[in-house]
Amino acid sequence: MKVAPRDVVAACLPDPAHLGDQMFGKTCAGTWVKGVKDGKPRQVYLYQVADNETCMKKYGVQAVVWQTAVSPVIGWELLETGVWKGAGVLGPEAFDPDPFMDLMPAYDFAWGLKEMKA
Repeated sequence: MKVAPRDVVAACLPDPAHLGDQMFGKTCAGTWVKGVKDGKPRQVYLYQVADNETCMKKYGVQAVVWQTAVSPVIGWELLETGVWKGAGVLGPEAFDPDPFMDLMPAYDFAWGLKEMKA
């Protein structure tokens, strides 16, 4: 019988869907942005930190799941309320980020910004 190595590894590992309550610590999702603003180089690190224990207690999901799920929900709200508008296929970068950032705390999704040396 031929077996793919990936299938063997997957069969030996625990189901990740049942590991959330056994995981502890925080996860950080972020973006390092480099560019020019007002004619001067600028670099910032924009990030969001989620605690796994908190996410499991409050929402019943792992921190990474929470971080993955909240952004589209905020985007849907902005589209539904007409704050974000457009025609055709548009990525998130096509929209004003400020309304998104303003809604993040309302979804218990606080963020931080660190200025980096340009």
